[in-house]
Amino acid sequence: MAEIKPFRALRYTAQAGKIEELTCPPYDIISEEERVAFLNKNLRNVIRLELPKGEDPYTEARKTLKTWLADGTLRRDTDPGFYIYEEEFEAYGVRKKVKGFICLVKLEEFSKGIVLPHEETLSKAKEDRFRLMQATGCNFSQIYSLYMDEAHITGARLDALSSGKPRYEFSDGAVTHRMWFVNDKEAIKAICADFENRKLYIADGHHRYETALNYRNYCREHGIAKGGEDYVMMMLVDMENDGLVVFPTHRLVRGLSGFNAEKLLAACADEFEVIPQQGTDTIERVLNEKYLQGKKAFAFYDGGENWTLLVLKDIGVMRSVLPDKSEAYRGLDVSVLHNLILEKYLGIDKENMAKQVNLTYTRSLQEALASVQSGESQCAFLLNPTRVTEIRDVAAAGEKMPQKSTYFYPKLITGLVMNKLNDD
Repeated sequence: MAEIKPFRALRYTAQAGKIEELTCPPYDIISEEERVAFLNKNLRNVIRLELPKGEDPYTEARKTLKTWLADGTLRRDTDPGFYIYEEEFEAYGVRKKVKGFICLVKLEEFSKGIVLPHEETLSKAKEDRFRLMQATGCNFSQIYSLYMDEAHITGARLDALSSGKPRYEFSDGAVTHRMWFVNDKEAIKAICADFENRKLYIADGHHRYETALNYRNYCREHGIAKGGEDYVMMMLVDMENDGLVVFPTHRLVRGLSGFNAEKLLAACADEFEVIPQQGTDTIERVLNEKYLQGKKAFAFYDGGENWTLLVLKDIGVMRSVLPDKSEAYRGLDVSVLHNLILEKYLGIDKENMAKQVNLTYTRSLQEALASVQSGESQCAFLLNPTRVTEIRDVAAAGEKMPQKSTYFYPKLITGLVMNKLNDD
């Protein structure tokens, strides 16, 4: 099944500066203002590699990498190993920790059922990441994947191996990051053996995985394959880890001609209980109650102080709407919302969603409310989070969720370790 192996990570040396000034969040959640702020702290921040700018950004990234390798800013570890990584943070008012390890994973086509995706991707992002990989021959950030370890075998190994002082420990204000380096050959061998009968479920980083496949194939087709491109850097976490948090991604509707909230709610009454609610400060509490009851429920907001709770009457209706999909896919909150409301009553089909013509997304409930209040959006649909077990079941069925179905929190930090694909 999944083939994993240790690697000699490319890491910052002490001369580069403090590690907290050299790392950054994933490139796709960084604004231009934030990018500049990271560079103002330290010009050697990894963002110059992960999110390069300029007339030819990819060439700039290659030149920067070459310079940093030459001047000792970056250096590869002498021995191959695994890198145990822990994040400590607060979510939903509770202090949590999530721990896994970073390694190399052999690339496999999705059709083999070894590495499984759960979400659709956008071609524009894949083109950008491909050109960066082509220019630098590196993975600067790790893909986030889950595995099943019901007996907590690997988890126990990781806990034992990370019982001492971490190599890195720092806070970015919201998350405390810790990392330990493991190069004990017997420990590595045991962990590799744990994965011989396991599948991996991509949690975050679908674009990067597909890009890695494309780059591997490109190298083979052009006769420049050297072996390193057969693997990609991944963070692996037990699917049962208590620290796993998935936030919902809310839907904002804009620019629809003839939009009428009253008519929409009247139409929804066929399949949903339509329940008026007072005070937007109750949205999270009420939605969470329905979540714990296993209900498919959304908050509809079109302005003002109040909102409307929509609760699906019978999940069985999804069988006729999506007859070719699995029970797992039909049971997703986003499947219910997209098919029974957005497409059916608002005419926002899959192509429209993909191009974000009349639909945009936000993780912030307050941002969603403010967007409607300002008139930027006509209404908002506020969702509950997707369960990790739902992600597993959809992936296991060989299906992909709609875009923006999941938001794993916190994001993995970029720059602690990097993977240089080949020695040259």
